[in-house]
Amino acid sequence: MKTRIALEQDWKAIESCVADAYRGHVSRLGKLPASMGRDFRPAIERGEVHVCESKGAIVGVVVAAQRAGHLEVSSLAVRPGFQGRGIGTALMKMAEVLASSVGVRVIRLYTHVALHEVIAYYERLGYVQCGRKMEDGYDRVFLEKRLTGGTA
Repeated sequence: MKTRIALEQDWKAIESCVADAYRGHVSRLGKLPASMGRDFRPAIERGEVHVCESKGAIVGVVVAAQRAGHLEVSSLAVRPGFQGRGIGTALMKMAEVLASSVGVRVIRLYTHVALHEVIAYYERLGYVQCGRKMEDGYDRVFLEKRLTGGTA
């Protein structure tokens, strides 16, 4: 498996990967997760999307963008048949490297409060809950991780 920055021609495979990964959450949320309806092409053009490939197929995606004083991870997805193999963790480590490379030491992200296993996953990676609110029609929990080095 290899990770790389997404290319413009990857957008359909990225959307497919995200849809496969998030499909199981639809019934719990009562609607499509926000990332399932997202057009990833602008983020790809900005260089904010990284993918993990296995045998030429995209099996994991992370979207991470620099914001004022932090890096925001707005989507992490791994195809169901590839979950549990460390792909999500590798992509999140890539986000940490990216944050360090742009001189920030905080990574922020959010997920739906109903996705307890997702929250627990991020907590195992060292993220702590820092807020909760309704946003864009979703009941979200916000998490962050402070890295060593860099600037606030």
